[in-house]
Amino acid sequence: MHELSRSKAAFCGLLAGLVAGIAMTLVMLLLAWKLRIATPLVILGDRFVGAIGGLIYGVLIRNRDRSPVWSTLLVFAVLPLLVSAILLWPVLGTHYAGMPIDAARAVTLLGLGLSFLVFERTLVLGFDFVTAAPRGRPSTEFSPQVGRRAFLMGIFGLLLAGGVTAIARKLFRIATFSYDGTQYKGPGVQPITPNEQFYCVTKNVVDPRVNEGLWHLEVSGLVQSPRTYRLQDLKAMSMVDQETTLMCISNGLDAGLMSNAVWRGIPMADLLQSAGPLNGAAKVKLHGVDNYADTFPLEKAMDPTTLIAFKMNGQTLPHRHGFPARVIVPGYFGEKHVKWLTRIEVAGADAKGFYETQGWGPDFIVPTRSRIDVPDNESWIKLADAKRGVPIKGVAFGGDRGISRVEMSFDDGESWDDATIHYPGTKLTWSLWSHDWQPDESGDYTLVVRATDGEGEVQEFEEDREFTSGITGFHKVLLHIFE
Repeated sequence: MHELSRSKAAFCGLLAGLVAGIAMTLVMLLLAWKLRIATPLVILGDRFVGAIGGLIYGVLIRNRDRSPVWSTLLVFAVLPLLVSAILLWPVLGTHYAGMPIDAARAVTLLGLGLSFLVFERTLVLGFDFVTAAPRGRPSTEFSPQVGRRAFLMGIFGLLLAGGVTAIARKLFRIATFSYDGTQYKGPGVQPITPNEQFYCVTKNVVDPRVNEGLWHLEVSGLVQSPRTYRLQDLKAMSMVDQETTLMCISNGLDAGLMSNAVWRGIPMADLLQSAGPLNGAAKVKLHGVDNYADTFPLEKAMDPTTLIAFKMNGQTLPHRHGFPARVIVPGYFGEKHVKWLTRIEVAGADAKGFYETQGWGPDFIVPTRSRIDVPDNESWIKLADAKRGVPIKGVAFGGDRGISRVEMSFDDGESWDDATIHYPGTKLTWSLWSHDWQPDESGDYTLVVRATDGEGEVQEFEEDREFTSGITGFHKVLLHIFE
């Protein structure tokens, strides 16, 4: 290596590190696209970190002979892999094609190792290429030669960046942006929500598309006999059909993050009883292939209405709703109905799930809720038309307690009239209701709805309930009746 100034060495190292970071990102995206390996560092600023690493490398190595391969491998590949394994261990079991958690962890580490190796080789060889002394020249800094090689290195980086962009676009097309946050409300609400309109919330930028040949379901933890099931094993078991409504914990009073479907699956209790929970077992911790996990009490898991579902409204479970298996746990908010289920871990009382560790809860039981879908808020209606009847309709939901009564108020809660429940559902579902209102005079009217659950408890506003446990209150709609 010819002699370089500190600034020239820093520039060459920065350039080589930037290109190496792009190369590493390209490998990570290829692994995600082709092999569904979720190398987690792709979102951690690899290019920036790579450029800084290259700058430091360039300054340290500028006036030395080439470093031994083992030393750069140790610093740029082995050490980052060890640090990643330690810091990222909980998320390394993610695999978007459904590989079991332990196997996925090993595959992810291999993917990271390959990515770090590509970074190390690109950095070292790239720096050597840019700074190599020209043949027949004296051993001094030769700026034109460095400049030309730096230009070529930059072109190579741009080509790699083009590959990164192309793959990123392909991943963007299969990302969740088009359906995350899907709501179901309005005049077209049906008793059973069509699969493609069922509300959807996901934490993932790209959701899993599970390969059923790779997938299996484990029952482990505090059990006498850990079990592992393949999909064909589970499909051979006796199944039940169960209509159940799901609602997101972040659903607003007027929002549509709530839907109803008929689920077909096996009671979770069948698998738990076969495994034999041990003393000290208090919860089940459910793991999805996307590294999502959540918990609920073992007692609830043993309830016959808690299912592992494989079908939704008579169809194979759609990918976005958890193919090949998801949990249905009536009465609890949607986050507990874990999708892409791959492990049921019987755990102690201190086990926590993904959102619990972020401060959600502590109450995850669905409170009684009701909503007005028709008419829209701030609607203007002529008195002559209103006297012929203003159709009002909506939904009410009591978790796993059912709905026994729905009432409407047209004076902001001062008085109440019974609405008609035309779809009562079951104790596990919502109810659909309607009312024909005929006002006598013009004016502004505040419509309010309230429901009574199947146990006789009237919907209420819980003033001391944190929003992290799901909001309570009454949905109101303002109507303007004019002459």
